[in-house]
Amino acid sequence: MKIKTKLNLGVGLLFLMIIILSLISAYSVFLIKIDTQNILKANYNTLEYSRNMLLSLEKITADKNIDFSVFEKNLKRQMKNATEIGEKNANINLEKKFNTLKNDFSNESVKNQIRQDIFEIMKLNMNAIKQKSDVATHTAETANLWIAITGTLCFLIAFNLLVNLPNNIANPIKELTDSIKEIANKNYSQRVHFMNHNEFGDLAKSFNSMAEKLQEYSSSNLHKLSFEKKRLETLINNMHDPIIGLDNTGTILFVNNEALKIIGLKSSEVVGQLATTLALTNDLMKSLIVSTLLDGKQKVEPMKIFADNIESYFEKEIVNITIKPTGEDQTIDIGDVIILRNITVFKELDFAKTNFIATVSHELKTPISSIKMSLQILEKEDTGKMNEDQKQLITSIKEDSERLLKITGELLDLSQVETGNIHLTIENNNPYDIINYAIAAVKVKADQKAIKIIIDAQENLPFVKADTDKTAWVLINFLTNAITYSSENSTIIVKVRQENNTILFEVIDKGKGIDSHYKNKVFDKYFQIPGSHKLGTGLGLAISKEFIEAQNGIISVKSELGLGSTFSIALQADT
Repeated sequence: MKIKTKLNLGVGLLFLMIIILSLISAYSVFLIKIDTQNILKANYNTLEYSRNMLLSLEKITADKNIDFSVFEKNLKRQMKNATEIGEKNANINLEKKFNTLKNDFSNESVKNQIRQDIFEIMKLNMNAIKQKSDVATHTAETANLWIAITGTLCFLIAFNLLVNLPNNIANPIKELTDSIKEIANKNYSQRVHFMNHNEFGDLAKSFNSMAEKLQEYSSSNLHKLSFEKKRLETLINNMHDPIIGLDNTGTILFVNNEALKIIGLKSSEVVGQLATTLALTNDLMKSLIVSTLLDGKQKVEPMKIFADNIESYFEKEIVNITIKPTGEDQTIDIGDVIILRNITVFKELDFAKTNFIATVSHELKTPISSIKMSLQILEKEDTGKMNEDQKQLITSIKEDSERLLKITGELLDLSQVETGNIHLTIENNNPYDIINYAIAAVKVKADQKAIKIIIDAQENLPFVKADTDKTAWVLINFLTNAITYSSENSTIIVKVRQENNTILFEVIDKGKGIDSHYKNKVFDKYFQIPGSHKLGTGLGLAISKEFIEAQNGIISVKSELGLGSTFSIALQADT
């Protein structure tokens, strides 16, 4: 028999007996209530009326003004309350004698007869009360008997369920639990041996079938692959860098705990979802994934992410995963892995370095300017005559002071760039004025090497949307580098022309050029081409790049070793 059937029968029978017990108890209480109400209504009221009539009878005297109303009132109530055998005739006799007494209220013999009739009525009701009390007692005894019988049956059924049901359910569950523990310990040969024709028997068959399949699976290569997969997932989850894996369709295959923290989602909400779908509701996912899928290129700038009440900086690296299928020569793309390297510590050190450079540079600028002023005073004839050695020494000090002032200026500009405090004044400016200003600034240096600067400017150029000072600073830097790396008596060309909606500035020299290995690094901070004269800090082109990109412009270089270089900037034209 099925366990469910046993439970239904046992609990159902117990429930039925409880209902029967409740009905018997309620019916017995109802019968006792009826008997009690009969006594109170039929007999107790008669005794009350009789007592009131006796008391009223004692007050009847020879006084003609006597009041019979109390007696008559109770007599009328008694006439309506005749419930016992012979009580009605007794009531009629009492009424007749009372009428006689009203005509002759001094007749003691009639009074005595009335008393006898009242006592007779009381006696009838007293006997009735005794009989009804016996009936109520019998009813209570019968009810107690039935309640005891029904309660005993309920107890026996409940006791039987209490003794047998837990063992019938708990013993198979215990055996099954022990077997499951063995399976969890990789003892896949474990089997359950109870085969009753009930739910536990069906469960045992299913469990044994599962254990057999697990044993078969454990001995297969699939188990080894699954184990290695678990090992890899554990390794990825224990890494401190956020990692997200995608297949070639953009579906997220895995994401470690660190990535979930900064994304703010649960694993179940991410794994198996399209990156483009998640990006609709999660801005961080959009910046992490969708830009990669759509643009196909990595961002160079670190990402600032606020997660777990901490502001952190991450550098995104995208690793493209390719495989070569067995028996094939071509590799295929199977997805990407996005790794966010936490560079917060390095960023904080960089901030500290920038603040230090800005502070030191600012403090150095004042004494260097004082040195230049002192040198200018020394150069005046009013100060006194100097011999050639002294003049050469002052010239050397002046050149070093200018070089130091230039370096401190570049360092201050760099700190301004790195802290994001570039102050721009974008206005419509005449491109010819910007070129003339830049050329005038380097004219003396060009003349020292007999270098000729030629302007090749397109006519009727529109105004350019730019910050005059920052743009001129960049062109001066281009021209200074061109002069430095050009030979004497050479030519530098400054071209200005319009291309679509931009104004293109180009500085072309015929110097030694830049090796192709270094063209992508010339705009990096502190980079100087190996083998070149290290006359500066290596910051000029890096600052130039920041100044131009801050104006939404483009800076670039074209160069071939031995054939010179072309540095250019493109800024928005006023249309």
